[in-house]
Amino acid sequence: MAERPTVLVVDDDPHLREIVRFALEQGGFHVDEAADGRAALARVERAVPALIVLDIMMPELDGLAVCREVRRKHELPIVFLSSRDDEVDRILGLELGGDDYLTKPFSPRELVARVKAVLRRARPSPTAPPEPGPPASRMQERGPLRMDAERWRAWWSEREVVLTVTEFQLLATLLRVPGKVFTRDELMTRVYDDVVVSDRTIDSHVRRVRQKFAVAGGEVIETVHGLGYRLALP
Repeated sequence: MAERPTVLVVDDDPHLREIVRFALEQGGFHVDEAADGRAALARVERAVPALIVLDIMMPELDGLAVCREVRRKHELPIVFLSSRDDEVDRILGLELGGDDYLTKPFSPRELVARVKAVLRRARPSPTAPPEPGPPASRMQERGPLRMDAERWRAWWSEREVVLTVTEFQLLATLLRVPGKVFTRDELMTRVYDDVVVSDRTIDSHVRRVRQKFAVAGGEVIETVHGLGYRLALP
């Protein structure tokens, strides 16, 4: 039997953690808990989970600060929780590398569905071979851009660019059909499965991808005003 993936639930409300734990365990996950941000970072250092469910509003170290620290070392998926539907929190959380965002109160069933959707995007193919140096047959390439769709790795020339799950999926979607202009709705459907997100969410992920490739000296996404986005490579 395959080992159940571990989800780390970080929230200072013990009642909410209990509800989320029950829902996730019923959904087939192993659950670890942390009551504050510092405890969460300690748990990640001890054992990296498959995904973090992370509350934004916490004492001592809030969820955004935790996300910043986690992103220094790991690209594991993060689903943010917030007690208010604040667009600033939402956009900032996604810009820091969050893969999804739910506002309290939320349906535990919806949370489980979103966790599964994010992990589906994150899970590499079980047939991926372990040897280094991905074969050309598994690579998508366009100019200096190379992407390994089974290992979720990307390069600009010879420099690797580390992307979150959602960032990788978005760029891979554009790379599969070079020249095609994808509307935001199309990108939402392909990147987020059946989970509804806002236009601003897609824009935030595009901005992060651009920033990361700019550091490597590359430009990979072009805005087509009034329409959407396409790969910025001929």
